[in-house]
Amino acid sequence: MALFLLAPGAQADVLDVELVGLKGELKTNAEAWLGSPPQTAHARSNYLHSARENIANSLRALGYYRPQIDLDLQHDEEPWRLRIEVDPGEPVRLRHVDIQVSGEASADPAFKTFLEGVDLRSEQVLQHDRYEQVRRRLHALGLQRGYFDGRFVVSRVAVEPIAGTADIELFYDSGPRYRFGKLIYDDEEFSPSLVTPLVTAREGEPYNQSRLSESQVQLQRTGYFSTVMLRPDLDAASGREVPLRLQLYPAKRHSVDLGIGYSTDTEERLTATWRTPRLNRHGHSQETRLRYSRINPSGSFTYSIPLSHPLNDTLQFGARLEDNEYGDLDSLQKELLVRRELKQGNWIYSFSLRALQERWSVAGRDFDDEYLLPGFSISQRLRGGSLANPSSGFSHWYRLEGASESAGSDINLFRATANYGYIQSFAERHRVVLRSDLGIALVSEGQRQDLAPSLGFFAGGGQSIRGYSYQSIGTEITTTNDEGEEVKLVVGGERLVTASVEYQYSFKPNWRGAIFIDGGDAFDEEDFEFHGGAGVGVHYVTPVGAVRLEVATPFTEDDPGWRVHLAVGAEF
Repeated sequence: MALFLLAPGAQADVLDVELVGLKGELKTNAEAWLGSPPQTAHARSNYLHSARENIANSLRALGYYRPQIDLDLQHDEEPWRLRIEVDPGEPVRLRHVDIQVSGEASADPAFKTFLEGVDLRSEQVLQHDRYEQVRRRLHALGLQRGYFDGRFVVSRVAVEPIAGTADIELFYDSGPRYRFGKLIYDDEEFSPSLVTPLVTAREGEPYNQSRLSESQVQLQRTGYFSTVMLRPDLDAASGREVPLRLQLYPAKRHSVDLGIGYSTDTEERLTATWRTPRLNRHGHSQETRLRYSRINPSGSFTYSIPLSHPLNDTLQFGARLEDNEYGDLDSLQKELLVRRELKQGNWIYSFSLRALQERWSVAGRDFDDEYLLPGFSISQRLRGGSLANPSSGFSHWYRLEGASESAGSDINLFRATANYGYIQSFAERHRVVLRSDLGIALVSEGQRQDLAPSLGFFAGGGQSIRGYSYQSIGTEITTTNDEGEEVKLVVGGERLVTASVEYQYSFKPNWRGAIFIDGGDAFDEEDFEFHGGAGVGVHYVTPVGAVRLEVATPFTEDDPGWRVHLAVGAEF
């Protein structure tokens, strides 16, 4: 077997090199030590002078101390030819491996786990890089765990080439473990109530580098800062405590995002969002959003105040104005909201109070009702894979709201909603997506007509029952239009039950086909009528989610047609 080593893009005019006798890792390492063939006579002389030593060094690094190296040089004509024939011989094997940790680290579970995972054993071929890797990792673990006085008392590899054996001794004395000291930062610009909850490295706790990384990530996630630097000040350590210096660089005070989108449900959408991530040293923020869509143009304002934790506990004040089409009803909504949102792990809890004024017309009668709605919601979302294209996931969301005539509302109301989503991939190319929406609105007898469209339920559309137009399914009433003709109007229902089953197959890395069936109804009590739609689609996965083009037909209708649905974004 022969290998010619040539420099890429260059001609080896002065020396051709042939290396034989080595395979695999030994050959690769020898090639690296030899380097590219020389291109000048002077470089050739240096190459020939060091070739034997470089081969020997490359083999010793992998535990081969007794090679036989023969060099055959032919220099009768240009280019010269060098044949290197190598017999690596038998490798040196480990005889005794003794790795010890003393000092406070001897009782540290992290070091016990480290030692149990060390891959250096008797009878193993000696490889110096493995030994060096263990040594570096042991030293790095000491620094990560706060053993800043740690040192190696013994660090030795004793090789007996003739016997073909080697002994390793590695004794690490950690010394004492340091603790987190005082957190130092500019508290005039940033309130302690804003910063302290985000720093998980608490004063007096044993030093742990992972705590600093966690803290830095949490501070960055707030959006308050463009750059976060948190580091231990070892020069200022005193009494085995290391102060932490935190440097915070504010994010841009204002940002404006413009967006454009389209879906067959709400048609074209233009969105402008103005954000101020930090209004003051206490972390207050605001978001103002304007959205144009022919179906539901809206504007909203949200003012957020961090409470016990800037990421996990916030108080929000909001205002919203929206003109929305529900079935055959045109609704104008004005809303004021106060909400407290709490996050615990994957769970999100929300307590809210919203004041809603809604105007709409039905069959020539105008409504203008007011509602004061205390509410509570709880949700959880578990996801595997990417945000835009998860490989698995489960989400469930529940919301309860109520209203009372004795507490500022025009009707008595109890409203409950639930949403479920499930995604599972299997056998690489196959994927199943399930979803369901449930809802119920209970009102006092005789108050059904005062249930606002936004508080009732509608079905149909690309995110509900495909094959039907957006929010076209609901309780219907018959009335007479201006021409004296009887017409049916969809006015929504007091109940909602929908479900969807979809199978997807990836026929290319970013392309997949889909077949699905949706069904359910939005209805009043005891008036359930099943509406079903089925269809096929093709999805293209982008960094912001899938572009989904689907066609579906309502198979429960007497004269079904086909409807196209287009949407962009993550399914989950």
